[in-house]
Amino acid sequence: MPVRVAVLGSGYVGLVSGSCLAAQGNSVICVDMKPEVIASLNKGVPHFYEPELSDLLTSVRASGSFRATSSLSEALANSDMVLIAVGTPSEGGRMDLTQMRAAVEAVGRELRNQAHFVSVVVKSTVLPGTTDTLVRKWLEDASGMQLGEFGLGMNPEFLREGRAVYDFMNADRVVIGSEDLKTRQCLETLYSPWKCEKLYVNTRTAEMIKYTNNCLLAIQISAANELANFAGALGGIDMTDVLEGVSLDRRWSPILEDGRRIRPDILSYLVPGCGFGGSCFPKDVQAIRSRGNEVNCDMQLLDAVLDINSKQPGELVTLWTREEPELKGKKALVLGLAFKEETDDVRESPARPIISSLLRQGVSVKAHDPVAMPNAQRAWTELDFECISDWRNALEDADAIFVITRWQEYRELAQYGSKPALAGKVILDARRLLSPDVFPNSTYLTIGRRAIQTDKHWTPSQVDEEHLSAPNVYGGK
Repeated sequence: MPVRVAVLGSGYVGLVSGSCLAAQGNSVICVDMKPEVIASLNKGVPHFYEPELSDLLTSVRASGSFRATSSLSEALANSDMVLIAVGTPSEGGRMDLTQMRAAVEAVGRELRNQAHFVSVVVKSTVLPGTTDTLVRKWLEDASGMQLGEFGLGMNPEFLREGRAVYDFMNADRVVIGSEDLKTRQCLETLYSPWKCEKLYVNTRTAEMIKYTNNCLLAIQISAANELANFAGALGGIDMTDVLEGVSLDRRWSPILEDGRRIRPDILSYLVPGCGFGGSCFPKDVQAIRSRGNEVNCDMQLLDAVLDINSKQPGELVTLWTREEPELKGKKALVLGLAFKEETDDVRESPARPIISSLLRQGVSVKAHDPVAMPNAQRAWTELDFECISDWRNALEDADAIFVITRWQEYRELAQYGSKPALAGKVILDARRLLSPDVFPNSTYLTIGRRAIQTDKHWTPSQVDEEHLSAPNVYGGK
């Protein structure tokens, strides 16, 4: 049975969620306050880049199951449920609920005029305890109604930018948080086409699931990076080989009865690089750390995760300075400005601190990205670098080439490996996109990989003799 849904907010979460729900036959009205966004959506044209979204939006517009409007009253009059998918940015490490409060209060004012029951469901990422306290209070104050006269729920998203449509349509689980039975039943109906596991919890637990999911992934990334930095400092180790050995543990890669291994996606979070970015991991870890401190929880591990990640982009510049201590007057080509491939999102992108560090050291910087250059130019106005449309023609003039984002087109760099254009250059591959073997005339550098320097060997005299002679845990010496 189709559900009539209003979606407040047409960003990554709102538009992807609305389009995917419409594709399953639900009636979706997307509400946005920008006339140009409404006009674009009603033509079937997304206002940001996300693979598969354009075709999906065209399809649901043609079927009549999706439309956009600026009228919240119109949307609520034709909806059983309101999904709130507005931004919850981080300000000074704390969550800013300004947009959330404005949206919730606007919904509350409109609830007074509705003759039918409406469930208000938070889709945005908010801290545990937000929906059942603040959102409920804002709704009740603005509407003059009590919970039970309207519904309240929390339905977290687990979408990866660059794969958001795929992730929504092929969900591995749906978390349904609710504070009343009607909202639970409405969400259950809404997600009935999805045959994955459904978890029914209260709203606080739903909120906590989202944060725990992101925090554990961020911890894994920072742990891999810290160990890779150590391996690189020590020398003679390739962290890729180390992590391959670790991943062969059956707890990471289970072995089936027929001997085949399962290589889960979680292993991709063990690849060393220049740190995590985007709109989720940094702000979510910061927000829950701040909230933890407010309730007198010592968030030591999350402190360390954020500290490691903030320093990680600088490791790539450090690799270059080890080869060439004086960078002033050098020229760098930066490939990739988006925080990850298949998106135009530059929020918290490691490219920004890398470019900033290079500029401070007197390096002139040219940069390229297949889709994110306009966003970077708008967001990074304080950085004096040049965006170029053809990175291939800039190779010969660069002293160093930084590969920051795993766009597939940058694999073409391997075709120039033996050509004069790259002779004597430094290749800094932050994402292990390329093989060092294809650059015989260049210096290939990456996180967690460095040849042993003969003057840096660890000699027996540096070893703590007490440690060597101490009994080990197995009872021997």
